[in-house]
Amino acid sequence: MSSDFDRIAVVDVSRHYGRRKALSQVTFTGGAGDIIGLLGPNGAGKSTLLNILATLLSPSRGRVEYGARTATEAGADIRGRIGMLGHDLFLYPELTARENLVFFGQLYGLDQAVARAEAALTRAGLAERANDFVSGFSRGMRQRVALERALLHGPRLLLLDEPFTGLDQASTETLVNRLRECQASGAIVILATHDLDIVDGVLSQAVFLQNGRQVGEPAPGTGLRQRYREAMTR
Repeated sequence: MSSDFDRIAVVDVSRHYGRRKALSQVTFTGGAGDIIGLLGPNGAGKSTLLNILATLLSPSRGRVEYGARTATEAGADIRGRIGMLGHDLFLYPELTARENLVFFGQLYGLDQAVARAEAALTRAGLAERANDFVSGFSRGMRQRVALERALLHGPRLLLLDEPFTGLDQASTETLVNRLRECQASGAIVILATHDLDIVDGVLSQAVFLQNGRQVGEPAPGTGLRQRYREAMTR
């Protein structure tokens, strides 16, 4: 059976740690080309949900469907269709930008890993820094390399945890443009962020979380920040 999918469904997902409920009955769906925002204060369960979507955690209750199958049913096949960019960028500072991407391309088992790395660095606007050690890069430059690392294998589902943290305006614009390219390619993008002004107009759907629970989204038609405030006070 093919590991590809063009739909993801989060169905009544809960995650408990003993008596503490990190997530409780979260439900939403997304399709090809969607950019979905997980919005809420610290401790709302956003990172927990991303880890469940990445198959790094299993839900205590409920399920996540990747097309017609859950992670348990599909196993490693589904993991090969997921890319993730978390707080840890998973780059080796003692390697150059090119060496980092070639290394991860080989881990993914990709053909022509060197050529793919070169193309990725060009997309990131870092072709001229390909031979420089990542340890000397700014936060924004490292973030751009890490995003390309997460995209090297052409994932169907891209997961991002606070991707705009520490970025200047130029790096932020580069990241937003890259997300729009992912959207145009038919990927499903799910990101957790506090940067509401940046993603207003970028998101196709917002999922509001508070204390692990999904709170009802206000009717569209107003700015994202106002909808967020209304959701958090319900």
